[in-house]
Amino acid sequence: MHTRQKLATSERRTCKVVGLARSSMQYQAVEKNDDDLRLAVIRLAKNYGRYGYRKIAELLRIEGWQVNHKKVERLWREEGLQLPRRHKRKRRLYHKDSSIIRLRPKHPNHVWSVDFVHDKLSNGRSYKMLTVLDEYTRQALAVTVRTRMRSEDVLEVLYSLFLRHGKPEFVRSDNGPEFASQATQSWLEKVGVNPIRINPGSPWENGYNERFNGTLRHEVLNAEWFTTTKQAQAVINCWLRQYNQTRPHQALNMRPPAPETLLRIGT
Repeated sequence: MHTRQKLATSERRTCKVVGLARSSMQYQAVEKNDDDLRLAVIRLAKNYGRYGYRKIAELLRIEGWQVNHKKVERLWREEGLQLPRRHKRKRRLYHKDSSIIRLRPKHPNHVWSVDFVHDKLSNGRSYKMLTVLDEYTRQALAVTVRTRMRSEDVLEVLYSLFLRHGKPEFVRSDNGPEFASQATQSWLEKVGVNPIRINPGSPWENGYNERFNGTLRHEVLNAEWFTTTKQAQAVINCWLRQYNQTRPHQALNMRPPAPETLLRIGT
């Protein structure tokens, strides 16, 4: 336009001189309206309150939006939806026979890991959750909530899971009395499952389950205040279905562990 005004020539001649198509000169940029996308981001952030913008971006794509994570990040920050920054933990070298490096899961039902998560009800009473994870698929097979849990309770949960999903080749655990007891070890060996225990004081050797437990605490336990174990079990069951069927998982290329599985979780 400046060249045309300076030379006082027609639009056609100006375009010919500078080598532009006339349609390019006539083009007016259209301001993009991100209101609908912004509302979708806010809606998903409200429904999945502990997710970051990358997981929200993946959920948007599943809904049919053609959007990259950078645009979602921009809208995310404009709406003040940032989660608190988490400090990076130092990575440890796994080197023992029972660690996740020496015994890498190679297929479903190859290695399951079990662990406990402890928390308190609103009245101050302690309770615990038994978590069971298939390390290969990253599917959370169970989170069972009890005020007390002995070796026989652990075996009851495992027996139910074996019937539902089949037996794993290995079950990895720490050295807690519920897992290390002679009754637990003997029963696992009797049914053809190899029990393996990590080294004392080395929770990083049970890394898959530790990571899951951290997610459980971050997305549920830190966000909810339970009055009874029944309430805790009900809320965790709902979250667990979401975790397995909906929640994008970075280690699975932003796919959920079991998107097509309807689970009956807990006891």
